[in-house]
Amino acid sequence: MLKFYFNGAPNPTKVALYLEESGLPYELVPVDTRKGDQFKPEFLKVNPNGKVPAIDDDGVFVFDSNAILLYLAEKTGKFLPANTPFNRAQLLSWLMFIATGLGPYSGQAVHFKHFAPKELDYARNRYQFEAERHYGILNDHLAKSHFMVGDTYTIVDMAFWGWARMAPFVLGEDVYARFTNVKRLVDEISARPAAARANALKDKFVFKAEMDDEARHIMFRHLKTKAA
Repeated sequence: MLKFYFNGAPNPTKVALYLEESGLPYELVPVDTRKGDQFKPEFLKVNPNGKVPAIDDDGVFVFDSNAILLYLAEKTGKFLPANTPFNRAQLLSWLMFIATGLGPYSGQAVHFKHFAPKELDYARNRYQFEAERHYGILNDHLAKSHFMVGDTYTIVDMAFWGWARMAPFVLGEDVYARFTNVKRLVDEISARPAAARANALKDKFVFKAEMDDEARHIMFRHLKTKAA
């Protein structure tokens, strides 16, 4: 059975959505990153990058949430658009836009806004600007398209949802008032029963909630290196 290495962060949650939507059987393996589970040898065997999520599909290891979505979609044939060159180009382009843009810039925006040990105006402003710019591109695209790839619900929408449902934490509570097309798709996906199940997975386990000094040194290892 497929093993899914998981916690409640945006990237694992979008894979959880795919698994719940597709009905694939899987075993949930919690990874508490604030306790350092991601650096245990048994996890690094599956994902040498030490990041969540990852899957072990009967000995086939896949890491990076977007790679996992594409792998599972191509394996099952589910949640892909019609197989045309145009749709394939749109699928890959928007999936990579989220993988290399929306996700990383949102993650860094959150870090410098909420978790950096000191205020760094340049870093905070840069990542807030880039996250906002990416949401603006998504908002403009969704003004012309029901889903991310035409009228078909695909893995790109799942990748989008993983981060876009967290947009207020990234950019502030007024973000959906400014990006109404983003909100429209977030709400539509969040109303799906599979999304509710994906969101609830984190409640099956007790993950460390405190961002104390131990957690900071585990998650942000450059701080420990600098101190040494």
